[in-house]
Amino acid sequence: MKLSKQFPLNALRVFEAVARLGSFTKAGEELGMTQTAVSYQVKLLEENIGEPLFLRRPRQISLTETGERLAPQVAEAFETLQQAIAEARGETEVTLTITCLTTFASQWLARRLGNFQLAHPHIAVRLSTSDALVDFSREAVDVAIRSGNGVWPGLRVEKLMEVFFTPMLSPALAESIGGIHEPADLLKLKIFDPSDPWWLQWLEEAGVRSAGLEKRIKSFYGAQAFEAAAAVAGQGVAILTPAFYPDELASGKLYRPFELQCSDDRGYWLAYPENRRNVAKIRAFRNWILAEMKADGQ
Repeated sequence: MKLSKQFPLNALRVFEAVARLGSFTKAGEELGMTQTAVSYQVKLLEENIGEPLFLRRPRQISLTETGERLAPQVAEAFETLQQAIAEARGETEVTLTITCLTTFASQWLARRLGNFQLAHPHIAVRLSTSDALVDFSREAVDVAIRSGNGVWPGLRVEKLMEVFFTPMLSPALAESIGGIHEPADLLKLKIFDPSDPWWLQWLEEAGVRSAGLEKRIKSFYGAQAFEAAAAVAGQGVAILTPAFYPDELASGKLYRPFELQCSDDRGYWLAYPENRRNVAKIRAFRNWILAEMKADGQ
């Protein structure tokens, strides 16, 4: 009877680190091993499988086709093992790290995260805000909420909501010029931000041609939420996503003079690595946020 080869668990762990970090040296630093030991473990695994897993070039390595197929499955397997060991040790609390765009975080997510934690008391949430695209292979992040067209290779994405936009301002500011009666009246006021392509699109669809936005002083606040705050303070007109400001509209802090709203075919998306789709905390957050969006009518 032919005996099966011994399962090289340690070599798999080394392979996962090298594949994730793209470097034998970095993998050795993470695992507390020498580069020679890392190379030996990878070679051991390649001999066990009977196929090369990396293409080795001067100062550069890349996964072979076999390595590409194996890497996500190995990463997911180790994630599952880590969770099983944590449960066996009674370490019931896990941390879910979310990176999110500033406006989505402040105007939608932060107002609801408490509900998620009530439903999942064993999951601690760590929320960070950034407009930069996170590199899941190099940063300790579980899920990201991004704006765009949803095309990010290697990631699984779930559409959360369409992005619509329309001008909004404080009622007092509107009254200061005798009211907003037609779209062109908006041009009598300070615009946040005149270089934003949303303004040009909305004004053109509203029938305003040659608005002269390119001649206005640029004002970049870094996030829609900050422009909304300036609009509430009566400092100008901002072009905003109405779904983020229901309370401000209902209380009269913000005024939406026209029903016309536009879309640039972008949306907000939940994104996470394909090979981590079955991780319990990610699956729990995905199910929760999609249910919340459905309840909001998105």
